Amino acid sequence: MAKARPAIPLSENAQLVLKERYLGKDADGRVTETPDQLMERVARAVAAPEGKSRRKWEGRFLELLRTLRFLPNSPTLMNAGRPHGQLSACFVLPVEDDLEGIFDSLKYAALIHQSGGGTGFAFSRLRPKGSPVGPFRGVASGPVSFIRVFDTATETIKQGGTRRGANMAVLRVDHPDILEFVDSKRDKHSILNFNISVGATDAFMEAVRSKSPFDLRDPATGKTVRSVPATELMDRICQAAWECGDPGLVFLDRVNQFNPTPDRGPMESTNPCGEQPLLAFESCNLGSLDVAKYCVEGGVDWKALGRDVADCVRFLDNVVEVNAFPLPECREITRRNRKIGLGIMGLADLLINLGVPYDSAEARVWGERLMAFVTREARKASAGLAKEKGAFPGYPKSMWKRLGYPPLRNATVSTVAPTGTISIIAGTSSGIEPVFSGVFYRNVLSGKRLMDVHPAVKKWVANLSPEAGADEVHARLRKELGPVWKTAGDLAVADHIAMQAVFQRHSDSAVSKTINLPQSASIGDVRMAYMEAHRWGCKGITVYRDRSRETQVLETAAAVCQRC
Repeated sequence: MAKARPAIPLSENAQLVLKERYLGKDADGRVTETPDQLMERVARAVAAPEGKSRRKWEGRFLELLRTLRFLPNSPTLMNAGRPHGQLSACFVLPVEDDLEGIFDSLKYAALIHQSGGGTGFAFSRLRPKGSPVGPFRGVASGPVSFIRVFDTATETIKQGGTRRGANMAVLRVDHPDILEFVDSKRDKHSILNFNISVGATDAFMEAVRSKSPFDLRDPATGKTVRSVPATELMDRICQAAWECGDPGLVFLDRVNQFNPTPDRGPMESTNPCGEQPLLAFESCNLGSLDVAKYCVEGGVDWKALGRDVADCVRFLDNVVEVNAFPLPECREITRRNRKIGLGIMGLADLLINLGVPYDSAEARVWGERLMAFVTREARKASAGLAKEKGAFPGYPKSMWKRLGYPPLRNATVSTVAPTGTISIIAGTSSGIEPVFSGVFYRNVLSGKRLMDVHPAVKKWVANLSPEAGADEVHARLRKELGPVWKTAGDLAVADHIAMQAVFQRHSDSAVSKTINLPQSASIGDVRMAYMEAHRWGCKGITVYRDRSRETQVLETAAAVCQRC
C-alpha cells in the first residue's frame, strides 16, 4: 500500500489565491483541479525534456513544489501542461519610430497579455511631439500619446483570463518629451496599466550632482533640441514620484555594463516590475526559493539550499524548452540566450527567525551571503547543464566567453522578483522586502481584500483580546521581539537601499524592491533614494509613499480602519 503524501501546507489565503487564479476551471467557472493536481501538472510538463530520466525529475520537481520551497512565476503555474502552454512572465518588445512598427508592437503585446505574460517597452526611439511625419505633412503626437493607446488596449485584454495586463514604459531621460512623460501619471487616473520609469544615464546623474545643464536630443538625429537644468529635471521626477509612485528610474548604463549578450544590441527596457532587463522580443522565466524554509538552528542549511538551487536551474531551463512562445521572434532570441531568473523570497521571515533586525549590518551580511550563494550555485548548475545539453547558442559572442567563464546553459541565472502572489501561496514574506506590517490587507484578486496576519503575530500575541487594535499589536510585537520586529515603515530610506544594493551585487539581472516610504516622507527623501541607488550600483529603483494613491496593493490595518 502506497504511503499517503502529506498535505501541501497551504494557508487559507493561499487556497483562495489558487482557487481564483491558478486551479483549472470548467466552462462554467467551477474548479476542476486540486492544488495537488496543479503541482503534478506543472512537474510533469516541465520534466518532459528529460527523456529517459523524466520520471526521476518529475518526482524531484514535484517535491520542490509541494513543500513550497520553490515556486515558478505565475504563468508557469497557470499554464504548464495546458493546451496554450505560455509559461514566461516577462517580455520586452521593441517600439520602432513608424506607425506600422508601433501598431505591430501593440498587436504583439495583446497576444502576450492574452497568454499570461507582462510586457516592457522602450518608447525612446519615437520622435518628439510636433516633429514632421511622412509625406502628408503631419506632425508626431509623441511617445506619451502612444503609451495612452497601449494603456487603453491593455484595459480590454485579460491575461490568460486570470491576470490583468501589466506593462512597463521606459523613456530615456534625454528625450525631448521627458517632462510630459514624467508628469503623465500625476493625475492618478491616467495610464493605470503601466509602471513608468525614466531611463537615466550616468551623464544625467553626474549633471544632477554637478548642477550642470543637460541636453535633450532628437532620437533620430542625435542633435540637441534644448538644454534644461539637470537639477530641475530631477526635482520634477521626484515630485511626481512623491505624488503617485511614478516614475521610477532604470539606470541604463549600469544595465548595459552587465549585458551578457551585447552582440544582439543594448537593453532598453525591463519587465513590468523592473527586475528583468531584456533585449527586444526576449522573454525570461523566473522562480523563487523560500529561504525561510532553510532556516536551522543558528543559520541556514546551505547543503539543502545548494541542492535545490541546482534542481531549480534545471526546472527553469526546461521551461525555456517546453514553452509555447506567443511570437516566433520571442522563441528565436529566448532560445538563443536561454535566460532564467532564480531568486529568493522569505528574507524578512528568515531574519526574524535568526533574530536579526532587517536594518542591521548583520542582515545585509546575511543577504549578501544568500544571493552570492544562490548565484554561484546556479551558475555552477548552468555549467553542468551546458556539458549535458549544450551551451546557450549566444555563448561564443557573450560576456561570459570574453571573461573566461566555462560554457553556460543560460545567459543569466539570477534575478530578485517581487513574488507578489507566489509568496502568498508559499506562506512567506515577499521577495527581499521587509515585513509590511503585523496585520495588513492585500488588495488583490480583482477587488477582493485579503487580511494577512504575520506568523509572529500569531505566535506572540495569542493572548491579546480580539478587540486589540493594530497599534496595540505592533507595540506588543516590539516588546516581545525587540529590534528584530521592523516593518517597512520603520526603516530609513538608506536601509532599504543598502539591502537592495547587496542583492544587486550578486544578481545577474536586477532587483525588484519597493522603497516604501511613510506618508510623512518628503520629496527630499525620494531624491535621496534615487541618488543613493545610483551611487550604490543598483540597476533601477522604485519608491512608494504610503497612501499617495487612492488604492494600493498593501494597506495597514490601521489605514483601512481610518477609511471605514
